[in-house]
Amino acid sequence: MAQEINDLIAKIRQEGVQKAEEQAAQIKSEAENKASKLIAEAKSKAEKIIAEAKEQSARHEESTLAALKQSGRDLLISLRQEIAGMLERLVRMELKQVLTSQELAGIIAALIKNAPLSLGSQVIVALNPLDKEKLEAGFLKQLVQETKKGITLSSSEGMESGFTISFDSGKSMFDFSSEALSEYLSGSLRPELKKILDNK
Repeated sequence: MAQEINDLIAKIRQEGVQKAEEQAAQIKSEAENKASKLIAEAKSKAEKIIAEAKEQSARHEESTLAALKQSGRDLLISLRQEIAGMLERLVRMELKQVLTSQELAGIIAALIKNAPLSLGSQVIVALNPLDKEKLEAGFLKQLVQETKKGITLSSSEGMESGFTISFDSGKSMFDFSSEALSEYLSGSLRPELKKILDNK
C-alpha cells in the first residue's frame, strides 16, 4: 500500500512538474511573442520617425535651397539694376562734358543749315540758361545771317545740357537734350551689358 502511495505521489509530482513545464513553456512562448510584437512595433515606429525626420529634413533643405536661389535671383536683379543705373549716370556725365557750348553751336548750326526747306523756317532752339547766354552773344546773329531763317533761342530750366530744336514754331521738336541722348545711348548699350552680365 505504501508503494502505491509512493507511486501515486511520484505520478502526481511528475504530472505537476510536467504541467508546470508546459505552463512555463507556454508563458515563455507568449512572452517571446509579446516581445517580438513589441520589438516589431518599436522598429516600425522608429522607421516611421526616421522616415518623417528625413522627409522633414528634405523639405527644410528644399525650402532653404529655394530661399537661397530666390535671394540669389533678387541680388542679381538688384545688381543689374544698379549697374544699369551706373551706366546711365556715366553716359549722362560724359555727355555733359562733351556737349560744351562750342560743340552745341557747331551741331545746331549744322542742323539748321542742312535742314530741308519742308521743315520750315521758324526755328526755336531750347537750351539750359547758361548755354543760351553763351550762344546768344555772337553765334546767333551770325547763324541768322548765314541761313536767313528766324531763329529763337529759349531757356529751359530743367535741361542739364544739350538742346531741343523745332522747325515749325514749336509744334513739334527733335530732342537732343543730355537726358534724351542718355536714355537712347543707355538703351543701345543695355543689350551688350546684359550679354556681359549673363556671360554670353
